Amino acid sequence: MKYSGYPEPGEIVVGKVDEIEDFGVFVDLEEYEDRRGLAHISEVASGWIKNVRDHVREGQTTVCKVLSVDESSQQIDLSIKDVNDHQRKEAIQRWKNEQKADNWMSIAFGEEAAEYGRIANELVEVHGTLYDAFEQAAILGEEALEATDLSEAEVDAIVETARENVSVPYVEVTGYVDLVCSSEAGVDAVRSALQAAEGNGEVPEEIDLDVTYVGAPEYRIKVRAPNYKTAESQLEASAERARAAIEADGGSGEFHRERRTDDE
Repeated sequence: MKYSGYPEPGEIVVGKVDEIEDFGVFVDLEEYEDRRGLAHISEVASGWIKNVRDHVREGQTTVCKVLSVDESSQQIDLSIKDVNDHQRKEAIQRWKNEQKADNWMSIAFGEEAAEYGRIANELVEVHGTLYDAFEQAAILGEEALEATDLSEAEVDAIVETARENVSVPYVEVTGYVDLVCSSEAGVDAVRSALQAAEGNGEVPEEIDLDVTYVGAPEYRIKVRAPNYKTAESQLEASAERARAAIEADGGSGEFHRERRTDDE
């Protein structure tokens, strides 16, 4: 998706070298509609430059910092040298992500420009970028799009496309819970506690939660989630459900992060 308007001074932008002159480099801004900037020779590289072409070539994708913008003259001054490696990598990755998202929009809705623009603007308004919108739709489903004004059919198309195409980043955390119940109903009490640990079918759709037997009285809880905060929260909640359930039946439960050794 290309933005209308102008970039802001200080913004890091991706562009393609369109024309090279002795005094500098003209760059087409890939993320903005019909916008072109100029990196003066002094902003192409550090130190004295004998030949600009020793540093850039026509057609090259480059990352620039916006120095100033004059909308009245449609002039955008850029710097290539003021972009560090981290900023460069981050900007290129963002640009590549948005190209992927553009493709997903075409898969979901075809090539109708009017519909594309309306839907894309809704997604950007809520999630900041198209890519983030599709990523959240892949993780949370319809819930991620509740704040938009999109129709049910449009939401369904986005979620379906997202879940077929987006590789969701997941993290994994592990903990252990010891479940002990010496009463006559001990086996049933442990079984109920394990069912509680697994969430009784109420774990959020984006969470993978698995409880497995390690060795009496220890059980492993493994959680996969979109981020560490969510994963840790779900892990602790799972262990707490198991502890509360076993204690309700007269037993005891203890959560710990590391597996017990045999002599503990």
